[in-house]
Amino acid sequence: MAPIPGRPTPPSRTPGGPVGRPGVRERATVPVLAFGGILMAVMQTVVVPLLPDLPRLTGASAGAVSWMVTATLLAGAVLTPVLGRAGDMYGKRRVLLIALGLMTLGSVLCAVSSDIGVLIAARALQGAAAAVVPLSISILRDELPPERTGSAVAFMSSTVGIGAALGLPLAALVIQYASWHAMFWVTSGLGAAGFLLAWWAIRESPVRAPGRFDVVGALGLAAGLISLLLGVSQGGQWGWTSPRILGLFAACVLITALWCVQQLRAERPLVDLRLAARPRVALPHIAALLVGFGFYANSLVTAQLVQAPEATGYGLGLSIVGSGLCLLPGGLTMLLFSPVSARISAARGPRVTLALGAAVLVVGYAVRIADSHHLWMIIVGATVVAIGTTLAYSALPTLILGAVPAGQTASANGVNVLMRTIGQAVCSAAVAAVLVHHTSLVGGVAVPTLHGYLLTFAMAGTVALVACAAALAIPKDRAGGGLRKVAGPAAETVRGEALEGA
Repeated sequence: MAPIPGRPTPPSRTPGGPVGRPGVRERATVPVLAFGGILMAVMQTVVVPLLPDLPRLTGASAGAVSWMVTATLLAGAVLTPVLGRAGDMYGKRRVLLIALGLMTLGSVLCAVSSDIGVLIAARALQGAAAAVVPLSISILRDELPPERTGSAVAFMSSTVGIGAALGLPLAALVIQYASWHAMFWVTSGLGAAGFLLAWWAIRESPVRAPGRFDVVGALGLAAGLISLLLGVSQGGQWGWTSPRILGLFAACVLITALWCVQQLRAERPLVDLRLAARPRVALPHIAALLVGFGFYANSLVTAQLVQAPEATGYGLGLSIVGSGLCLLPGGLTMLLFSPVSARISAARGPRVTLALGAAVLVVGYAVRIADSHHLWMIIVGATVVAIGTTLAYSALPTLILGAVPAGQTASANGVNVLMRTIGQAVCSAAVAAVLVHHTSLVGGVAVPTLHGYLLTFAMAGTVALVACAAALAIPKDRAGGGLRKVAGPAAETVRGEALEGA
């Protein structure tokens, strides 16, 4: 089989050569990387059930406690493209182990401390885990034969939703029957297991992007993202028209403009803006932002809605554990639908899979609007949204891998994950703004109205519809659709020529 330009032929896995049966470590590559992706998502969600009680447990204000979420978001957004570029330059396995190690260290610090300053710093360390998925996807492209890459990438992408769905009920169960420190000890053990498994099973990819690391570009990107995400995440508390928020947004615009100029002039930029501006790369990035917004509303709202007291007229009064279990079917469905996504991409191309996923998101939110009173319909609607998320998230990295050179896969997928993160941050702020403006008093406590929740579903569904349009606007792959399964040397050569001209 003719090799893809820029992508090495996978080395022999046994003394018998490439056609020999893979060894135990080679067969463990996909499961181990998927375990790391699930861990990343679990680490991001386990703190959610704690938020109402953390002010009492730590002696800190509610505003200070909120930084345990904000710090992870900011660190993840900044480090994902930076670590992705570092992986392309210095070795993806090496940087993957660093990300998993920082994630585990952050969990240990949370387990041994109740000081809010230490907890915020520890959660920032855990933000490094956001780079695990793009690094893993790039490793899969480098290591697996083409006929296995599509399904493995789809499965890797679905781990984000699977871990998010598992993290909430896991954390709630441990907190309810043990303690919050015990929860972080559990995640520390899981993190250590993920690190050791990756060290044992993953071999270093020979693909490198030579050059000097763009330190100025990394600092500029960090400053711009912090200004943007800090303003978005704190706008509700500080006031959207307050001098601090307006100053942050102004700084974001100025810093981003200067950063773009610096990146265009740099010999080896952190982000190749010329490549990112091409429709086959830019439109998947835009779709990632919109899908990130569309999917996240489901996670944010479902738990709140079913925990609302029955006196509201719509709430079900479920416990934290019960609300987490409502999302569990969606997580399991994502596991089942990841191979379906790979098959659709192989048959029709990943742009079709992405458009279909966004359309299913719209259907899911239509179900949520039609009936948010009965538990089984709430679960059905949330599960349909999860299916759409699986299809969309599985297609996005395949589109990126089919449009960028092999030496930029980790950094390009890192940018794609960054766009999802920005979409989630904007969604969080938008949902909070809608629900705050639609409240009623129940037992002397202000709670969101059902109308507020329905507006949130309509907003998320509209954004998903725009994501569908963006997906359909992506130019077709001249080689026939991303990483679809190829039948022989001729097809492989055609795909390689398309990559060279992308």
